[in-house]
Formats: sequence, C-alpha cells, structure tokens
Amino acid sequence: MTSETVEIGSVPATGPIRLTAAHYLRCLEGVVRREWLRFLSQRGRFFSALVRPLVWLGIFAAGFRFTLGVSIIPPYETYVPYEVYVVPGLAAMVQMFNAMQSALSMVWDREMGSMRVLLTSPLPRWYLLTAKLLASVVVSVLQVYAFLAIALFWDVEAPWWGYLTVLPALILAGMMLGACGLLLSSTIRQLENFAGVMNFVIFPMFFASSALYPLWRVKESNLWLWYICELNPFTHAVELIRFALYGEVSWSAALVVVGFLIVFMVLAVIGYDPARGLVARRGGSE
Repeated sequence: MTSETVEIGSVPATGPIRLTAAHYLRCLEGVVRREWLRFLSQRGRFFSALVRPLVWLGIFAAGFRFTLGVSIIPPYETYVPYEVYVVPGLAAMVQMFNAMQSALSMVWDREMGSMRVLLTSPLPRWYLLTAKLLASVVVSVLQVYAFLAIALFWDVEAPWWGYLTVLPALILAGMMLGACGLLLSSTIRQLENFAGVMNFVIFPMFFASSALYPLWRVKESNLWLWYICELNPFTHAVELIRFALYGEVSWSAALVVVGFLIVFMVLAVIGYDPARGLVARRGGSE
C-alpha cells in the first residue's frame, strides 16, 4: 500500500493541505471561543481587572481632586474634575492588565503543552498569534465597557456617541498592548519569572504616561520624564482612547499605536518561531 492511497477520512495522509478561508475562520472561532470559555470560568479575573481602576477612581481621585486640577486641554472644552480626566487612563489600565493576563496564559499553555499543539497547526504562525491576540482584545473591550458603566456612578459620563466612537480606539489600543504581552510571553521561559517582568513593565508604563496627570504638568517639573512619557506607547494608547471617548480622533496617537503594534507583533512572531526565535535560543522549542 503506497502513501498516495492512504487516506485519513477525506484528507490525504501526504501532500500539502490546501488552506481555505473556512480554515482560517474556524481557527479564529476556536481560539476566541477558548479564550471566552476560560474567561467565563475565571470570574475572579473579571473582578480583579476592575478592582484596580475602581480603587483609583473611588479613592485616589477623591484625594487628588483639588491637588491635581486639570486645565482646559483637548479634547475637553472646559475645566473637568479629576475623575473625568483619569477615566480614559484607567480604561487603558484595564486593557493593559488584561493583556498581561493573556500573556500569562500563553506562558502557562506553553508549559502545559497546549501551545505546542496550536503552533504546530498548518496555519501560519502569525495568524495563530493574531487570532490569540484578537481573542484577548474581545475580553478586554467587554471589561472596559463594564468599567465605563460603573464610572457613571461617579458622574463620569461621556457623550452618548462617545461610547460608540471609542470602540475602534479600544480595539486598536488593546491589540497594541496585547502584542506587547505576546512579545513578553515569548521571552519568559518559566512561569515563576512572569510576576517580576510584569512589575518592571506595567508600573513604569502606567505611571510614566498621561493616564494620571496631564503631560504639561510633567514637562514643567521634569523635562527628561516628559521625554520618557512621550516615548511611552501607553501614553498614546491613553490619548487615543481619551479623544475617541469624546468623538474626536488623535491621528498622531493612532499612528504611534499602529507603529508599536506592528513592531511588537513582528518581534512576537519571531520570538515564537522555533527555528530562530527566543524560544529556540532558550532551548524551549514549541
């Protein structure tokens, strides 16, 4: 019996597999469904993602309200309370922590072997990682809208159309932060090292940004810190969300976010390449 006549079901045992759009859609559906089921089974993940921004909104914002008054800056047309200013940054914080949680799950899946099964699929590696990224973005967007709904109890209310126009910004920002998480997960060999990496990435990105205070205040106090904030991709993700929440587009922030998304995604794909990536050099072939 030759290899040309052996068949498994209706697919030949040898020869290249012709991938169609149905294969790509089914893969995307499966990855998104798996991420969604994991999210539903981990209810603590939903509440933990909201605890941090709500602590800032309910406690720190009240204490800083008169200390960090916000002047008239775009996209605001008048003076706004500190709670109003800080909400877009806290929404981006929700997405950043979700991106790190997704990266943590990637490291866990790699240790358990399920990531190896996914990455040995005949589909392109970049598509598999993009599907994983989109699945995490779906979860993060739902978490952000839940946070914005809770923020209404603090009288933080954007124009009604802002809740629609902010959706593309949330998707783009979530993809950029998620790609950063994918890149980090490709460099971490053991699960125990992830917490330290998160502390060295999340907190500098969050505090050295415009999430909690306007950059003009930073520039007045420390010019070098202002340069760092300007180079921080999280700053531009925050500003993209801030403008979109009021029906405006910050094209400069959008271009920077897209640029960092491409860089992070390319490096993540290389990092997960078993032939030349960081995984291979660390002896952990996927």
